[in-house]
Amino acid sequence: MTPPTDRKLLTPEEYRQAQDSPEFTELRRRFRSFAVPMTVAFLAWYLLYVLLSTYAHDFMATKVFGNVNIGILLGLAQFVTTFLITQLYVRHAGRSTDPVADEMRNRLESHQYATPNREEFPRG
Repeated sequence: MTPPTDRKLLTPEEYRQAQDSPEFTELRRRFRSFAVPMTVAFLAWYLLYVLLSTYAHDFMATKVFGNVNIGILLGLAQFVTTFLITQLYVRHAGRSTDPVADEMRNRLESHQYATPNREEFPRG
């Protein structure tokens, strides 16, 4: 990574070209392919827990051992699920999105998205 004091500022055109690049499209696709299904799955799991807590009181109050019931176990499972999703995302990002993002950042920092010998006109 280029030290901050040695960096040349990027132009809006460079950002637009990076955003329009196939790499950025692929980066968004890879991120969304993980984030959307995982978000839907977690929200469904959370909604199930809330609905069971509200409408299936007897089921949630079923004792598993001692004073521990199904409601307590499912509530704790919400925390476990959150940590599991975080670990899955870190692994997914490290393998799938970070390499593409790092490559794009390096290209941006070296101004490879700049259009050579082209005068910038205001968009309007």
